[in-house]
Amino acid sequence: MSNAPVDKGRRRFLTVATSVVGAAGAVGVAVPFITSWNPSEKAKNAGAPVEVNIGKMEPGQLVRQEWRGQPVWVVRRTPEMLATLEGLADQLRDPHSEEPQQPAYATNLGRAIKDEYFVAVGICTHLGCSPQYLETDFGEQVEGIAAGFFCPCHGSKFDIAGRVFSGVPAPYNLVVPPHYYVNDTTILIGEDGEQA
Repeated sequence: MSNAPVDKGRRRFLTVATSVVGAAGAVGVAVPFITSWNPSEKAKNAGAPVEVNIGKMEPGQLVRQEWRGQPVWVVRRTPEMLATLEGLADQLRDPHSEEPQQPAYATNLGRAIKDEYFVAVGICTHLGCSPQYLETDFGEQVEGIAAGFFCPCHGSKFDIAGRVFSGVPAPYNLVVPPHYYVNDTTILIGEDGEQA
């Protein structure tokens, strides 16, 4: 042990300098760590809204678009398809769309902003299969549905507004994602817009 006098100024300087270097090192380690919690650009793009061009859709046609890794359907319904919606209430599990499977602006008979176009996530609410689109000539019915969706995995049936029939495994209507019309030929899926 040395009997030399203690230089308190130097000790204070070394303590402060060590603290500053340690704090800078902690920040240097923390910034990349915290930044790694942010979603990647790929993840941001996967959840981004997508546009669907409906300008060239034929009556009765279904267009598929991927949004958030899920298929989204846009169906251009014919007047005959829309006419089938009226008399089905007693056959449906949730005919008035009381379960929150759609935005408020799609809580109507057609579950749509514009009756002509139906937008839905194409995944059965039972076990996540993708139902088949049934577009018939209305003289013949497939699985008891004049027009709508049928899930062959377990037999769930949905009308052309995505409303589930009673007595099938699917517990809920098909999900209607947030969407709005950018203009007469474009729908933006994944965002609510101001509805007219």
